[in-house]
Amino acid sequence: MSSAAVSPAARLRGLRPDWLNNPKVWRTEVLAGLVVALALIPEAISFSIIAGVDPAIGLFASFTMAVTISVVGGRRAMISAATGAVALVIAPLNREHGFGYLVAAVILAGLFQVVLGAVGVAKLMRFVPRSVMVGFVNALAVLIFMAQVPEMHDVPWAVYPLIVGGLVLMVFFPKVTKVIPAPLVSILILTVITVAAGISVPTVGDKGALPSSLPTPGLPDVPFTLDTLTTIAPYALAMALVGLMESLMTAKLVDDITDTRSNKTRESIGQGIANIVTGFFGGMGGCAMIGQTMINVRVSGARTRLSTFLAGAFLMVLCIVFGPVVSDIPMAALVAVMVMVSFATFDWHSIAPRTLKRMPSGEITVMALTVAVVVATHNLAIGVVVGTVTAMVIFAKRVAHLAEVTAVVDPDGNTVVYRVMGELFFASSNDLVTQFNYATDPGRVVIDLSDTHIWDASSVAALDAIETKYAQRGKEVEIIGLNQPSAQIHQKLSGELTGSH
Repeated sequence: MSSAAVSPAARLRGLRPDWLNNPKVWRTEVLAGLVVALALIPEAISFSIIAGVDPAIGLFASFTMAVTISVVGGRRAMISAATGAVALVIAPLNREHGFGYLVAAVILAGLFQVVLGAVGVAKLMRFVPRSVMVGFVNALAVLIFMAQVPEMHDVPWAVYPLIVGGLVLMVFFPKVTKVIPAPLVSILILTVITVAAGISVPTVGDKGALPSSLPTPGLPDVPFTLDTLTTIAPYALAMALVGLMESLMTAKLVDDITDTRSNKTRESIGQGIANIVTGFFGGMGGCAMIGQTMINVRVSGARTRLSTFLAGAFLMVLCIVFGPVVSDIPMAALVAVMVMVSFATFDWHSIAPRTLKRMPSGEITVMALTVAVVVATHNLAIGVVVGTVTAMVIFAKRVAHLAEVTAVVDPDGNTVVYRVMGELFFASSNDLVTQFNYATDPGRVVIDLSDTHIWDASSVAALDAIETKYAQRGKEVEIIGLNQPSAQIHQKLSGELTGSH
């Protein structure tokens, strides 16, 4: 059919998002948003306590972050809200200087993220190895589970059968129907049971008072001076880096789950815009929430921006309009949801004996170290950095001895040809100097680099050292076979690194 034959109505449908064209998608997105909103409430309140601010501040941040990122973010269906990592970074600032400085730091962190996104920080994600990614996912699952342990400690006995009941519902209800998300059914049923039977267990309302009105925009209550800037800048930069790393890692995880690609640069800039908006509305800032994203994407099956937008919108509606009802939700119901999420998130295949037997020991080490550091520090960003650096060190050690040198002496005995194979960089070039027979070689030495590549100044310095050792013995050295990039770096640096010229 030609484009001219396409009706205006059909053309309009093609421009509309999936959830407007497909009622099934619309229902999935709406229900997913509702489940996430319910799960966000106790989390946001908990993170507010960590940051040392009123619970409403964390809820406002979750609302503005989710709504804003649903429009400007680069990864559809990912949830951004107030997070524990950000709360830990900015808590000292709030404690030492007050809430106004915290809000100013959130805005500055957003500006940093916009700049970092614009200069291409998202491209650094390609240097994160798969073993680190698997470790990140498994550590996340462990942290999600560990966060639920306090809710199961020193509580009325009725909490335990409620948690078990919630898990049973989430396992078996999808076998009946998948029209309504199992977590939502579990939350509703457990709430009805506890309220109707008058069972006394910890509830959402016990976490803190819910807000009764929407946040209003305004400027942070700080003096606009250079002193203020120098005070908040270190916290803002730390928040920007931690937030971006968690968000980009989460985006990559969702990419893998949904088998789709996201725009990491747009996501980086979008996180910055969301934090700027959140700061002007008096929120505590945030980044991608991995646990809630897993609820949205993996458990509820959401795939569009609508679920992210509705998670934030429903959060405020639930707090402001249905506050008394939401306050009665037993924490056991939400604990059951998050325990289910932790089990669904963990990559069980990665620790299967069959997998571990086939996996190189270095990759197992990197994965285990990433998990250990994240669990020990409760900071996903630190774990990712340590894991990535360890992977790079193991890789460098592995390839350090890959430069092989073979020597062939011409029949006339006047020339020896050394053929170098492998990659020349700071690790492998250190051994290169020792692989030549300076004293016994004939007067003319040819070094053939046709099967190698010069990567850095260390390699050029090693070649210079070899030439110097032969020159001291009155022997001539000729280097041949350089590819163009290697020739350029050799020509540029040769003789310039020792100061002897």
